[in-house]
Parts: sequence; structure tokens; C-alpha cells
Amino acid sequence: MDKNIVELKNVNKIYGTNHVVKELNLTVKEGEFLTLLGSSGCGKTTTLRMIAGFEEPTSGSIMVQGESIEEKEPYERNVNTVFQSYALFPHKTIFDNIAYGLKMKKVPKAQIKERVAEMMELVQLHGFEKRYPSQLSGGQKQRVAIARALINRPQVLLLDEPLGALDLKLRKQMQLELKRLQKKLNITFIYVTHDQEEALTMSDRIAVMHEGIMDQIAAPIEIYEHPKTKFVATFIGETNIFEGSITSIEDKKVTIAIENGTITGVADEFEMNEFVTVSVRPEKLKFSKEPVKGFSIHALVKDYIYVGSVVKCIAILPNGNEVKMERLAGEELPQNGETVFLYWKDSDAVLMHNRDHELFQAIENIPLG
Repeated sequence: MDKNIVELKNVNKIYGTNHVVKELNLTVKEGEFLTLLGSSGCGKTTTLRMIAGFEEPTSGSIMVQGESIEEKEPYERNVNTVFQSYALFPHKTIFDNIAYGLKMKKVPKAQIKERVAEMMELVQLHGFEKRYPSQLSGGQKQRVAIARALINRPQVLLLDEPLGALDLKLRKQMQLELKRLQKKLNITFIYVTHDQEEALTMSDRIAVMHEGIMDQIAAPIEIYEHPKTKFVATFIGETNIFEGSITSIEDKKVTIAIENGTITGVADEFEMNEFVTVSVRPEKLKFSKEPVKGFSIHALVKDYIYVGSVVKCIAILPNGNEVKMERLAGEELPQNGETVFLYWKDSDAVLMHNRDHELFQAIENIPLG
């Protein structure tokens, strides 16, 4: 996976006064499963539609296998798209739905039959050839839509929230099936979703978009463990956010004054008095009944949430903000109504430059309880 198959250079998309995609630069490797992830309105679907040819970029260039495709019609691009709505022909059999693209290209009948059988086997729908879409479940319809897209042997398959209409159990099953198909065929998948768990489960890399800007693009573990922005930290999984300013730097260890006290972390490329955002995942947050060197935050335990094998503990800081600790069931957590001191390993805190340059006003450190 070292050859670039899709490249977007300085791509912008503007609708009237709405700047939907801003100076987007993106390269996708051959055979890669790349996910465009973000909340509604962030520009991810617009980006996918520009690659597909359903939208034209306002400026910038889009290339597939080194060839500019902006002047090509959607059917001339060697990319296919799978939508959430399936878009199957209700009056055609499953065989005819899958074969439709080949018939339009006037492929010989014997070859069509052979390739449809191959696709039916691939998506595990052998024997369904004579059925109609109304006779299939949601998951089966989505597999037909995927087979119809794959039968044309595209260089790139674009998928726009294809599992969004399925129930949770079926969606998880289809995630694994899609990943299996992608690896088996070695086709480049560009996948759009707002579901963080889906992105983490399926992707080789995740491109997180926020307000038309690419905030970060990296492997799932890198996105989770080392988010580059506050948005990425809060959007991918749960996290605890602290904001403050740096009061001391010794080697790589920094001390940060926050609204509720002081905390420490490890970081490069930060300056004295700089405003920073600190992210600590719930599973990394620790507690003590006694103060811990380098930290002066205490919190009142308010509630517990039981999620199967995981227990989440919610505690309140003196300023009213909530923090979460997470443990496997049976592991130690503080008691309800107990006041505890919070801390973490310095290496477990992720420091980020504070884009907003905001710092909460310090408040009186009032007793809890």
C-alpha cells in the first residue's frame, strides 16, 4: 500500500456563502480502507461526491491513478458508489440488479452470467438470483448493492454511510463482511460515516473532518491515543478535557494551571504561559484518597453507569464540570458520595495547542461534599 490511487489537492467546495470543504489535501493508497469521519455538515459526503463526479470542486484538483478526472462524467470514472438507500430496481431480480452495469456496457451474456455468479458467491447470496429486492432483508439488500458496484471492477469503491439504515447487530456483522471483502479483492475503499466505532473497527486510516477542514488523518490507534485537536479527542470515543496555561517547563515535563488546580504532562513544542487543552481518556484517569504530587484536583463521586463488562464512574469537579473514570467490572472504583483526588501518568495525558486561546477564570477552590 505505497502507491497513491486518489489524490485531492487544495480542494474547495463553496455553495453560495457556505464554504463546505476548505483547502482539502488528501492522498489514498491503493488497496487502502480509508474512512472519512465527522459529524453532519462537516464536508465528508461532499468530498465523496466530488470524487464520484456528482459534484464539481469550486477549486483544486482531483486525480485517480495520476489522471485528472474533473472533466470526466461520473460513468467515465473508474469509481463506483454504494449509498445508504441501496437504490435497487424493485421490478428486477437480484441477478438483473447485479448484472445491470455489465448489460449497459454490452458485455457478452456468458461473461455476465459468470461474473454475477462470482459476485453472488462473494457476498454470500448464492441461490438468491431469482428473488426480488422486496423479498430480502436490509442486510441482504445492502450486499446486493455492494455486489452491483463491485461487478464493474472499479479501482475505487466509494461508500456513503452504507450501513446507516441497519439495526445495530446487523450493522456490526456487515462491518466485518465489508472488511473481509475489501481485503480479499484488494480494492480501495473510501468510506463515509459519522459512527466512530465503525470507523475504528474497519479502517486502515481515518480522516477526521470538522467544519470542512481535515483535523487529522492517521491509523485508528494513533487517532485514539494521540489526537491532534480538541475536536478529534472528544469525537473519537470519550475523554476528559482540561484547559489551562503552562506555568513551568522542565525538560519535557510541563505543569499546567487549570481552573481547579494544577496538573502535569509530557510534551514537546509548547511555550511558557501558552494556553493548552489536555485530554485524558476515562480508562487512564486514576483516583486516590490522598493528594498526589503534581496534581491538585479533587472531585465528588456522583454516579455510576453499568455497560455490561464496563463500569463508568462520574465525578463532579468544583466548577461543576463532570469527569469520567472507566474500569472493567470488578476493578476498584471510589464509592458514591466519596471525595477523591484525581491524577494520571504524565504519558497518558495528550496536550494540544488551544486554538480558541481561551482560559476559564480561576474559581475559589471550595470544599466538596
